[in-house]
Amino acid sequence: METEVIYNSNLHFEHEQWKGELFFWKDELKSFNNRLSELVTRWTKQEVLKQLEHFQNEFILHGGVIDDLLETIENHDTRIAAQSKSGMEVMDTQLVKKHFEFRDRMETQRLIYADLKKEFFKFLTKYM
Repeated sequence: METEVIYNSNLHFEHEQWKGELFFWKDELKSFNNRLSELVTRWTKQEVLKQLEHFQNEFILHGGVIDDLLETIENHDTRIAAQSKSGMEVMDTQLVKKHFEFRDRMETQRLIYADLKKEFFKFLTKYM
């Protein structure tokens, strides 16, 4: 049975990719909120305002999830750095397990965020 060796540097690289993606999402949410502000001044219909509020709430929730994910990455990176300082370049089994679980969380969040964007763009097409 062949054992796969997982290096700290590879996990750190993946963390950097995830952080870039999450910061991009944060920037997108800012621009989406700007769009909401524009629409609030254009529309007075209750049905439209209700949908605007829905998206505003979704963007706030998603922003919180992004912040949580960024914090988790930072905590994991801190553990990796501590392990590297101790001279161990191969990851601890528990840390690798947590990394793989986090990878699944990121994938799930990508799907949720993509669905939110699709829904928002449909809304914009209808009301912009």
